[in-house]
Amino acid sequence: MVHPSRAIRGLRSRLLERRRIVVGVTGSIAAVEVPRIVRELIRHGAEVHAVMSPDAQRIITADALQFATGHPVVTALTGDVEHVTHMGPGEDRADLLLIAPATANTLSKIAHGIDDTAVTSFASVALGGGVPVLIAPAMHGHMGQNPAIRENLERLRAWGVGIVPPRGEENEEKLASPEEVAAAVLRRLARGPWAGRPTVVVGGASREAIDAVRSVTNESSGATAVAIATQAHYRGAAVELWLGAATVGVPSFLRVRNWRSVQELLDLARRESQVLRAADVIWVPAALSDFTLTPRPGKIASRDHDRLSLELVRAPKVLAELRRLAPAPTRLVGFKLEAASEDALPSRARALRDEFDLDWVVANDVSSLGGPNARVVVVHRDDRLERLAGSKTEVAEKLVEDMGRELAELRPSLGGGARSAGTGRMRHRPGRRRAPRRRRTA
Repeated sequence: MVHPSRAIRGLRSRLLERRRIVVGVTGSIAAVEVPRIVRELIRHGAEVHAVMSPDAQRIITADALQFATGHPVVTALTGDVEHVTHMGPGEDRADLLLIAPATANTLSKIAHGIDDTAVTSFASVALGGGVPVLIAPAMHGHMGQNPAIRENLERLRAWGVGIVPPRGEENEEKLASPEEVAAAVLRRLARGPWAGRPTVVVGGASREAIDAVRSVTNESSGATAVAIATQAHYRGAAVELWLGAATVGVPSFLRVRNWRSVQELLDLARRESQVLRAADVIWVPAALSDFTLTPRPGKIASRDHDRLSLELVRAPKVLAELRRLAPAPTRLVGFKLEAASEDALPSRARALRDEFDLDWVVANDVSSLGGPNARVVVVHRDDRLERLAGSKTEVAEKLVEDMGRELAELRPSLGGGARSAGTGRMRHRPGRRRAPRRRRTA
């Protein structure tokens, strides 16, 4: 019989495959959420173990966590010196210690080197031995504003401990969601070609105003842009998502800048031209209007018009401006939606690539507009073709993986993160563009 924890391993991704994560559980009521966090990590391929404080055992049982992880749970240190076995040198050494939920009491003990539970002992050995540590706090809102707690969190950050921001709700600093915690773990352990690379994703639909309350738009959901931004974030990229109108949810861990019309997007691009030039890749799956109009003031009174004529004028081309603002070596990926046969897509994509000096063009027909799935043709600069099909998340994952391999050929990733701590700014290291390695045409 296969344990349930093994049956779900890798269903979301394999980014944590062969990674051993220890989850330390402390005495917050949010401990009841830990099995969901554990399962989310397993869905990304991780092997997860758990250690509990005595107060945590008053809230959730060791049996529940053993079921979630598929492994026996450490509830007290024994002659097997579990804190050293998991956090010290050796083949069983963990790749990361995640303390979730972390109470104010526990994080303060860790900040002052106090070891009086199995969880704090695990943290002590991890910090001394260089095992990465993430802490996901959960506490009452006023407790989170306690100067001593804030000082202790800053001390932990200074030691290199990652803090997963809690959700401020109902005067509580609630434990981050399983998806948010998993994203923080994925990002902390990212070592691939995307680690530290700045990237910009431009997505969503444009809305061209008719008057103060009406607009001309399209059926784009923004799902592809959100999926690409999420997959790049998981792999350690420094992501900015520039998002127009969208009907899908956006993960809280993504940095978002909003725009509405084509002109607003162009204005944003010109203001943030340094961000664009610093990016290794700019993805543009946005559904941008080809036409715009001059909005009328106020609200057009419908009772005054049996018919209403709108004069549409051609909108400026955003891809041309992005390429002007971000020349090589920044890689620019355009997306093209066509009401054309699948056989006609490559030639349309090549025309777009050549017109705007794009590195890739991802082309698809209108059948994927607003839906959960996509069938795309990717035309590369060297004329290679790839055909991808699946959910938009699966297609985004493949696109990000393939681009990562091309970037790795140009130069190594920054590894330490491209954003300066506390500034949110992106740094750029110049490199020379080189033709990607040829692969067999799909």
